[in-house]
Amino acid sequence: MTGSMIGRVFNNRYQITERIGIGGMAEVYQAQDNVLGRLVAVKVMLPQYAADPSFTQRFKQEAAAAANLQSPFIVNVYDWGQDEGTYYIVMEYVRGSDLKTAIIERGAINQRKVAEIGSQVCQALSVAHGLDIVHRDIKPQNIMVQPDGNVKVMDFGIARAKNSVMSKTSSVLGTAHYISPEQAQGKDLTAASDIYSLGVVLYEATTGQLPFDGPDAVSVALMQVQDPPVPPREINPDIDPGLEAIIMKALAKNPADRFTTAKEMRMALVDYLQGRPINLVGFTSAETRVMPGVVPPMPLPGTDQTMQMPGLSTSTTNPVKPGRNNTSFTAEEPPKKSKAKGIALAIGAVAVIIAIAALVMSFMGNGQPQESTTTNVMPDVTGKTIEVATTELEDAGFEIGNVEEATNNTVEEGKVVTQDPKGGTKQEEGTKVNLVVSAGVGQSPVPNVVGMSEDQAKREIEKAGFNAVAGTAEYSDTTEEGKVARQDPAADSEAEKGASVTYYLSLGKKEEATLTVPNVIGMSQDAAVQALNAQGIEVSNYGDYYTQESERPAGEVVSCQPAVGTKIKPGTSVALTVSSGPATANFTIAVNANGGGTVSANPTTVEEGGTATVTIAPNDGYEVQSVTGLDDVPASGGTFTLTNVTSNVNISVTFVQKQTTGDVPNPNPTDGDKKNGEN
Repeated sequence: MTGSMIGRVFNNRYQITERIGIGGMAEVYQAQDNVLGRLVAVKVMLPQYAADPSFTQRFKQEAAAAANLQSPFIVNVYDWGQDEGTYYIVMEYVRGSDLKTAIIERGAINQRKVAEIGSQVCQALSVAHGLDIVHRDIKPQNIMVQPDGNVKVMDFGIARAKNSVMSKTSSVLGTAHYISPEQAQGKDLTAASDIYSLGVVLYEATTGQLPFDGPDAVSVALMQVQDPPVPPREINPDIDPGLEAIIMKALAKNPADRFTTAKEMRMALVDYLQGRPINLVGFTSAETRVMPGVVPPMPLPGTDQTMQMPGLSTSTTNPVKPGRNNTSFTAEEPPKKSKAKGIALAIGAVAVIIAIAALVMSFMGNGQPQESTTTNVMPDVTGKTIEVATTELEDAGFEIGNVEEATNNTVEEGKVVTQDPKGGTKQEEGTKVNLVVSAGVGQSPVPNVVGMSEDQAKREIEKAGFNAVAGTAEYSDTTEEGKVARQDPAADSEAEKGASVTYYLSLGKKEEATLTVPNVIGMSQDAAVQALNAQGIEVSNYGDYYTQESERPAGEVVSCQPAVGTKIKPGTSVALTVSSGPATANFTIAVNANGGGTVSANPTTVEEGGTATVTIAPNDGYEVQSVTGLDDVPASGGTFTLTNVTSNVNISVTFVQKQTTGDVPNPNPTDGDKKNGEN
């Protein structure tokens, strides 16, 4: 099916480009919506189920249920239908990876991030539960983590509305590691079952391991019913006790002991994230449930995928009474009975367990009973001729499926390049094996399809021996809408026969949108750059900012060019001016000398609070007579230090000639006094 789907167009609109996943009932492909020019995900029901009314009904039900779920944390469903007997659902294409992959790659995830993921999943479940829809298969594989860190819950393929008219059976859909105890027992499910499954997800994300694991689905399901989980902090001591309490409450065996609603669980996670006290009314963090012994389950195939399994009866145990917060209970001692009756009961219990295991074996797949099958080891036929490969596979009990040719630079022409399933794996007898056989090395010039319509381009590419693949449509200033704007590989280049040639249709000219310079005044340099980049605007002088003195603290943006609020075209960059801090005050030291002497200052300009020295030096035969602006200056002058200068300083010094003793004037001269030199 994989090869036949690539390139197929559903409803003359959705063109399949590549397979991105496979589940129990369907394959998921990336596709191009040729009407809206966007990538979408298309879920296609596997052909073996398309003829079964019960499966097609469930598939239609998924589309109808999911289409009504509007939440930023739920994968949107855009369209659904049937095309030449193939049922499909068109969904939002979500970039990123599922949470399971993150756990496998990293182990335990940061607990605050786990709480954020849990909070968002709770919001998604609140929307579904509000419409009486129970997801029934919450697991990390169904939680997509986007590049921005937000999540989207997907795959409501086994979700069932409470008022569904589909017949009820004793079987239950789900994945053994994540199903609730009541789900394992085949009981009616409520929103509490999704809460339990989310608890398992949070447990695994914070510890890096599952709370219950075993060799087969039956043993895991029995653990879900009867065994208490090891407290997360015993595995990862760094887990916050509050978060551990939330997880353990979600994992309560009795649905009545869990969170009443997904909203209530979300509020507890929000309280944890915001550092508020977490009030889990009526909850004790440890549950010990002692159950009667059971016969070891029969070994089963791996339990990673969603499967359908019968309920596990627990009629031999004492049920938890609703409303009680029991932390432990044991089976009451039965009244003594005859030895023969006891043996009969024991034989009956063994028969029940064997029957359960047999039912699980019959229900592996997607809820359809299957005949007993034999598993054989798949031969490895890579590198062998198609004739030898066919003989070996058929002798081992397998059948030849699709055989495709592909050019190959390393494998000789006519020999097997790859096989699916791979050699060495155990497979059911009769399994079809798809082979890719080398067509040898082949090079051919790539045709020029630029400017052609899509149909013309595909015909030319395929006629030249290549595989035509539609790329994401894009805007073009030179090619009209609907025609091929560019191709990869380029025209006339050499490529191997059978290689893919991707063509990109034109969306026409793109209207140039205008951008508005956001207000970044007062932000730090880094915050301003982030704010501008978020609007698609680059900073032209990143790392080499203009600076100016400002009353704003150093490092804050004081202006930008173009200015805040200016309309600019995409591609226009903005230059930032950053504050170097408030301007520093400077003061002058002014000096003046009158008469015979000199006065100097060093320096003549100082910053506020600075220091300067003033030197006063009389000439020979002179002395200081008077000084303004400086105190306590002796007649001989000297050097003086000015400290903590906070204003301009003006110093003026008057010098006079020294007087000898004979020259001392009469302090009280009279008219009768003689002038100097008179007799």
